[in-house]
Amino acid sequence: MKKLFAVLLVVSSSHLFAQFDIAGGMGIGFLNNSSLTDYINGLRLSEDLGTFSSSFEVYLEGDYQMSENFQIGLEYVYTIFSHNSSLGGIGQYDLTYDHHKPSILAYYVISGTGYKFKFGGGVGLRFINLDEKFQTTVNYTSSGFGLLGRFQAHTKLSGDFYANIGTTVRYDMSGEPEDSNGRKIVDNSISENVSINALSFSINIGISYFIGS
Repeated sequence: MKKLFAVLLVVSSSHLFAQFDIAGGMGIGFLNNSSLTDYINGLRLSEDLGTFSSSFEVYLEGDYQMSENFQIGLEYVYTIFSHNSSLGGIGQYDLTYDHHKPSILAYYVISGTGYKFKFGGGVGLRFINLDEKFQTTVNYTSSGFGLLGRFQAHTKLSGDFYANIGTTVRYDMSGEPEDSNGRKIVDNSISENVSINALSFSINIGISYFIGS
């Protein structure tokens, strides 16, 4: 009887916390990438990059409630960065890259009626697809990994739908992009390859749907 009671207790506890959170939205990021900034500014364009540059991102996230105060999850973030400027009055220079950021997440959770706060972080792979254009366009790719820390707040809208807002700090080590022939982008002023490693801070807003709440 005691064993049966223990099994029922475990099952009922698992059911109690069997909740999935699905969230999606968009945000703006601020990147500090010294290697890319030095390279672009060394081209003497009409517009330089500052210490921090802005980017746009969208995200989709799914989290599973393991216990009252712990969640694990997966996310996919797609970031777009672009810089366009005149090159010495002789043409237009464009550099654009797409940054794909899948990550595994873990959160400490504080929740109550109509709200949920999440504190956590994660790690994942990073993939870059970069186009540099001046007269002709050259495509470069690279991959690496990244780390992140996050705070996320959810407040109830109606039923199981919540509004969410969050802040994320990332350090992405996405490597040195190279073209199909293995050639990398070289900063000739310092004779070094350009990397896309970056420290970033982003603010995101979106909608969440809690299943099993």
